[in-house]
Amino acid sequence: MCGITGWLDWERDLTAEVAVLSRMTQTLAPRGPDDAGVWTAPRIGLGHRRLAVIDVDHGQQPMSLRGGDDDRELAVVSFSGEIHNFRELRADLATRGHRFRTNTDTEVLLAAHRQWGEDAVTHFAGMFAYALWDVAARTLWLVRDPLGVKPLYYAEHATGVVFGSEPKALFASGKVAAEVDVEGLVDVFTVAAKRPGDAVFRTMREVEPGHVIRFDRAGHHDRCYWQVRSAPHEDDVPTTVARVRELLGHAVGEQILADVPLGSLLSGGIDSSAITALGAGALADAGLGPLATYSVDFADSEEEFTADALHDSRDAPFVKAVVGHLGTAHTEVLVEPTALLQESRTTLRARDIPGVGDLDVSLYLLFREVRRHLTVALSGEGADDAFGGYPWFLSETRQPTDSFPWSAGVRDRNAVLSAQLKPHLDLHARLDDRYREALSEVPRLDGETGTDRRMREVYYLQLTRFLPFLLDRKDRMSMANGLEVRVPFCDHRLFDYVWNVPWQVKRLGDQEKGLLRAAVEDLLPHEVVHRPKSGFPVGKGDAYLQSVREAVSAMVADPASPAMELLDAGTLRAMVDNKDWFNGAFTPPPVLPRALQLDAWLRDYQVRLVL
Repeated sequence: MCGITGWLDWERDLTAEVAVLSRMTQTLAPRGPDDAGVWTAPRIGLGHRRLAVIDVDHGQQPMSLRGGDDDRELAVVSFSGEIHNFRELRADLATRGHRFRTNTDTEVLLAAHRQWGEDAVTHFAGMFAYALWDVAARTLWLVRDPLGVKPLYYAEHATGVVFGSEPKALFASGKVAAEVDVEGLVDVFTVAAKRPGDAVFRTMREVEPGHVIRFDRAGHHDRCYWQVRSAPHEDDVPTTVARVRELLGHAVGEQILADVPLGSLLSGGIDSSAITALGAGALADAGLGPLATYSVDFADSEEEFTADALHDSRDAPFVKAVVGHLGTAHTEVLVEPTALLQESRTTLRARDIPGVGDLDVSLYLLFREVRRHLTVALSGEGADDAFGGYPWFLSETRQPTDSFPWSAGVRDRNAVLSAQLKPHLDLHARLDDRYREALSEVPRLDGETGTDRRMREVYYLQLTRFLPFLLDRKDRMSMANGLEVRVPFCDHRLFDYVWNVPWQVKRLGDQEKGLLRAAVEDLLPHEVVHRPKSGFPVGKGDAYLQSVREAVSAMVADPASPAMELLDAGTLRAMVDNKDWFNGAFTPPPVLPRALQLDAWLRDYQVRLVL
């Protein structure tokens, strides 16, 4: 998985800047606890933190490719993530004359670039971000996987560019300041509305999913190498079900392989249960197993659970059914609700921006416990986005909202803003602008109208706005613990196929994700196959809720609180008193824990607002 960073400067000798590059690299230590490396040349420096997963004893990075009669250095790469089809590519490249000294996907990546140049990335299936320096061409390539599972940030300066897996690496270069303008505040105050490429901080950008950016003396060029393409779906229903099963099974089969302990995250929902069943089967076919599985719940949840908009039922009974059916080696992680506020600053440091409160912390605590036993875990992110699992999918077929579907019901976004901030920021207007911009990007199908047209829009919004939010959360919370989480549903080959499947087929049997359920129904207990969507557990314990109220009250009363320059004190006090801040729905996520993170972020990162 790892963490990558680097610095390109056309006017500075970076062989004299090893200390700076080492400092940038060290900020990413949690992402790669096993090894560290820095490589420099006069105009470029690369840093790497390694989480050893494949060919553990070799594969140190940054890794060089050598060739020619004089065995000269041809290219150098700092690579994060996994190329899941690297074994197939390695065999192909070997027939073309390439020779390998390790069993790593990193070396395959280098050989692929030598063979295919800029088009090498189109041969990769996986989750990855990398920086590759072509020595002879004096060109830097920044590359990100098709769906953006792995992050990569960059910031251009007067004579070059700095980059890294997380913003903290760029800050450590001394070239980037923690400045936030109005557009960045939109990202802070809303959820899943960030435009592709935005990075919250004013002078920072993200490499967009499915993009390659080339930097050379002439400047930079950004190229999209993958995006969904709309076309008529011509397979009948049985063929579609079989094809989904084939694609998902292939993805899991590639991703179940590792040279370190591997397991699966299990919630008892159809997404994680499908991955677990396919993974357990793949291990069994290889003569290995049982598959280790992990779930999370809150202490006392059996007594305190109440159903709400996104939580239909407790996970535990369904987890038990899957474990019994598949025979996995299972561990349940119990989270004490009081830890949710205690670890809030930890998750803030992992994200470098305010997150979503206890939703982040509970995931972080799960990953922390899983990391005690595993290095790699399979997870079900992406299924809801590909197959239409969230409740707003069905709602949009009945009453289209003409907005981001997951946030259309929020009546007054500006209520939480301070009087000083409101003249500069109208969240409703900004969000509407972003929504219109997103709609203009949709790859439409000629002749598509009505529900089919609207659902293509919804799936596009989900793919490009909501899924990146989920993947960012998963990446930061897992990598803060040095845990690699693989997401088979985010295999771009599966998305390529499912993108054009009609809504009515995705909702086979008149149930959300009916197509997915049909594809795996023979692998799982009946009650799990037909369990309605239920979201990730959230903290509702009285002790936790009270601790949040007390902390917010103290923040409102603190004259030195930087957050209170942005937030309305009366609105926050009303939320503390009447519990409106916690309604069990996703939109908006609980405001008060996020307000506390905003305050800590402004303090800890010394954020400068540019309004």
